[in-house]
Amino acid sequence: MKKIYFLKSCSTNQRILKALDLGDDVILQNIKEDNIDEKTLDYLKERVGSYEALFSKKAMKFRAQGLHEMELTEADFKRYMLAEYTFLRRPFIINEDQVFIGNSKSVVNAAIESFKN
Repeated sequence: MKKIYFLKSCSTNQRILKALDLGDDVILQNIKEDNIDEKTLDYLKERVGSYEALFSKKAMKFRAQGLHEMELTEADFKRYMLAEYTFLRRPFIINEDQVFIGNSKSVVNAAIESFKN
């Protein structure tokens, strides 16, 4: 499966999608319109090791809701991401058996290389 979970209104996500030069076999899912499902979130957690690794602590709601002052558990991270797309680090890129999370330069470059092969 080739699928990208992204935020359509995010210029960084748009830049990354252009850089990937995607084919017709890639499914794009705008998480604002259709948030990630629990099964996929669980799959990604298994690939990266924790829900916290998938969670965006840069989200405005993270501070606004006082979450930065709380000790969050893995169950908390999962619950918040399923309830609110803004808590997802993005984009989530799945290219067959490879998973790329976030928009750091090294992650984006690795994702670009994976789509060239």
